[in-house]
Amino acid sequence: MSRPAGESNKHKGRYSEPVPTSNLVNDEEDFPEFEPFDEEAGPRSYAPSAGGLAAVSVDMCQPINKPNHYTTAYDIPNLVVRRGQEFVIRVFFNRQLGQGDDFQVEFLIGSNPSPSKGTLIAVTFGSRTGGPWSGRILEIQGESAMLGVTPTADAVVGKFRTYVAVVAGNGMQRTKRDARSDMYLLYNAWCPEDDVFVPDEGERREYVLNDSGVIYQGAVGAVSHRNWMYGQFERGILDACIYILDCSRMPIYNRGNAIQLVRKGSAMINSQDDNGVLVGNWSEDYSMGRPPTVWTGSVQILLQYANTGVPVCFAQCWVFAGVFNTFLRCLGIPSRVITNFSSAHDNTGNLKTDLIFKMDGTPDRRHTRDSIWNYHCWNEVFILRHDLPSNLSGWQVVDATPQETSDGHYRCGPSSVAAIKDGLLCHPFDSGFVFAEVNSDVVFHKRDRYGTLSAYRVDKTHVGQCIYTKAVGSYSPNDITYTYKYPEGSSQDATVMLLAEEYGCLRDHSELPEAQMSVSISCEQVQLSQDVHLAVVFNNHSNIPRTVKAHLAGSVVFYTGVTSNHFKDYDFTVVVAAGQTERVMLTVTAAEYMPHLGSQLCLHFVVTGQADEQSLTAIKDVELQTTSLTMTVSGQPQVQQEMFVTVSFTNPYAFPLINANLAMEGPGLMSYRTRFYSEIQPGASISWKESFIPRLDGPRRLVAVMVSDNLQQMYGETDIYIKAA
Repeated sequence: MSRPAGESNKHKGRYSEPVPTSNLVNDEEDFPEFEPFDEEAGPRSYAPSAGGLAAVSVDMCQPINKPNHYTTAYDIPNLVVRRGQEFVIRVFFNRQLGQGDDFQVEFLIGSNPSPSKGTLIAVTFGSRTGGPWSGRILEIQGESAMLGVTPTADAVVGKFRTYVAVVAGNGMQRTKRDARSDMYLLYNAWCPEDDVFVPDEGERREYVLNDSGVIYQGAVGAVSHRNWMYGQFERGILDACIYILDCSRMPIYNRGNAIQLVRKGSAMINSQDDNGVLVGNWSEDYSMGRPPTVWTGSVQILLQYANTGVPVCFAQCWVFAGVFNTFLRCLGIPSRVITNFSSAHDNTGNLKTDLIFKMDGTPDRRHTRDSIWNYHCWNEVFILRHDLPSNLSGWQVVDATPQETSDGHYRCGPSSVAAIKDGLLCHPFDSGFVFAEVNSDVVFHKRDRYGTLSAYRVDKTHVGQCIYTKAVGSYSPNDITYTYKYPEGSSQDATVMLLAEEYGCLRDHSELPEAQMSVSISCEQVQLSQDVHLAVVFNNHSNIPRTVKAHLAGSVVFYTGVTSNHFKDYDFTVVVAAGQTERVMLTVTAAEYMPHLGSQLCLHFVVTGQADEQSLTAIKDVELQTTSLTMTVSGQPQVQQEMFVTVSFTNPYAFPLINANLAMEGPGLMSYRTRFYSEIQPGASISWKESFIPRLDGPRRLVAVMVSDNLQQMYGETDIYIKAA
């Protein structure tokens, strides 16, 4: 790869050569076909005579290696193998090997490859040994030799160039540069010596090999899910992931270190400060790109970035997490997407989320700075942490959504989940930030006319109510809250909170009188365009009757908890007998909220009240449900056999859908395809039929997503089992 003008002088006095940061190398910069052993000793040697041994070609034996290394699914012409595990190659010579013949296989990565940096590997055979990668002759058959090569379990990960060099006189004669013999080396979750080793076979297949999944969204009590096609094996994706590392200028020789690589990846998936993959956008204006809801998976995003070098617009947390998951699994690192419901944000080093209300009990939006997201998505990676006590290895939080800087870049992690659970926030990286996301106390304040705040309620259970990920081997949710925190109110939980404070996390210590009354809100799931029925329950814990002057506030909110449009205020009075419960049903009509929705589908309700000197508050988020797309398949479900899929939809709403974009894809089945409808009238139906030819066997999923200017997030899915050819 040609260097920018002046680059050759930038390293003077610091490095003898520029630090290699790219897998791309021009053939002219690579090894010569003949290299003398000692260029200082005399004139350059001549090439060996015709009677000497010479390597003619190399067969990378993909049909043998790929199944053994679980890399058959990669749609790529070159060999893909995993480190720490033997692979075989067949070398063809100009004659049969003899007793005194000496040769070696060389693997090079990046520019200026060096044995000391692990970027130039010479694998020797027979009596001459000593290289870090081991080699053995498995079979000699005529003029060819079958060789076994085992990379070290900590080898550099990336794209290697392959040469065979034969000792000839006082030099070495190499094969010519042949791109067909280039080899990709990945992390290996099947190798016990690799830092990403996972003991369970089912988990390895789920967290490395599964190329589709679900990401959980919605709100507590109304959890929904979104299909996400990771597509880590699709054509061009492995090269795109390596391109991301090249763009990060991460030194080649550091790419075998899982901790450094996932931390660098966390920064590069967002474009906040390093021209990375995705641009975050939490507004209503997506005119300069595509809405986050339109993506069906990672493939189109990564290919667009690799082809243009320009950050892709736009993303929100689940898009960052989905693309990061593809990046990690593609390189062989076990990973999964996590959803934290009721997630506290912008609370670095602080275990308090402050919600402020006016003296009349209505929310004070102007002065409330903190927010609680309905949900937030991040990733976990399974790696060995040599830098931490042994019990803190395993699952680690990494988050590519740009929130706060960490060591000068917008990134987060890897942070040990076990350390977060036990409050050991002294360990790197960013443990305090993640701890606050799942453990913050919600403090309710009243603000008087002078701006003075007085706390009247502290809720220690609202944040981090449940934490979900996809279950191994199914599309059901797996509740992993227990891996992040002990049960609320338990003795272990109290101990952890005290320890967290010792490490600098501030908590609220307001001494509040025992509550005489409490209030809660419940609601069944609601379809878009239907009325919302709220059940507000007041509990009187005292021995005297109490009158509550209450207020209901309704808003349309982003999933981040930020208000989009406020649409309802309603005052009511309730009398609750001593020691009794009073249930009040409140109806919010579709006519009240529909004009204010925009592209958002979440309604946020707050009930506040005043009973004598006590203030009451309850919060409820209602995620509106939309109609599903219908998908049907036909044809013979077998590899390389034509099949058909039909997506159909009937508009059940009283308004037309404007500028509707319908997209579908399925890894191993169908590449990303789209269809545009300028308008779908109420009651009108659409049907779209496409053919596809399956590339991979086994259980497969096709998904479809439709978004329009006035309605987001309509989904469809269908599962198919594809037989082998």
